[in-house]
Amino acid sequence: MPRPTIPDRRDTLLDVAERLVLDRGFDAMSVQSVADAAGVSKGGVYREFASKHELLDAVLQRSTARLGDRVDALTAHLPRPVPLSALYRAGVEALLDDPLMSAAMLDDRAVLGEHVRAVGPDRYRARFRWITGHIEELRAAGQVRADVDPEAVSLALSSVTIGLLSASALIGPLTPEQLRGALGVVAELVRVGIDSDSGAGDGTVSRTHDDPEAP
Repeated sequence: MPRPTIPDRRDTLLDVAERLVLDRGFDAMSVQSVADAAGVSKGGVYREFASKHELLDAVLQRSTARLGDRVDALTAHLPRPVPLSALYRAGVEALLDDPLMSAAMLDDRAVLGEHVRAVGPDRYRARFRWITGHIEELRAAGQVRADVDPEAVSLALSSVTIGLLSASALIGPLTPEQLRGALGVVAELVRVGIDSDSGAGDGTVSRTHDDPEAP
């Protein structure tokens, strides 16, 4: 007897896959386990996604969009272009609230497993290039100091963020509040040392999440 169809099957499969990846890790998750949890046949999953990797890619892309929406909401009250320190602070807040995107940022093999190795370095280089380009836009709009090297700032912020997100495993359990506090210090350093007041309120709209590989 055929299984009944379910509304919004694609979104349901993505919800189930995300939950299973967080619960079991990507390597332990199977297409069959997604099908069983969603109440569809294995073939029903393959009608939406050609492979297990394609399914996780779709989960990550949706999570990236969700992260961007959260950053937009957190910065909606600020003048445009949004200062780099405020964008950084909002991005950190959104990232810490999203376990899957935190795992992606950390290349966490316990969660993403084989998929981390399968993606290769290009994805992360693309993220780095996007951040650099975004800082270049802010500099052109007068929102960061003219003497700032966008690539150097991008590398520094990326390295600090990844390092702090890894700190809990390296120096002992840390609470989200401790991580927020430390990353807030970084945002304040950016505000004092990199942000410029000269371009505030000029009407230019900064990018927040138009890159599919962000954060």
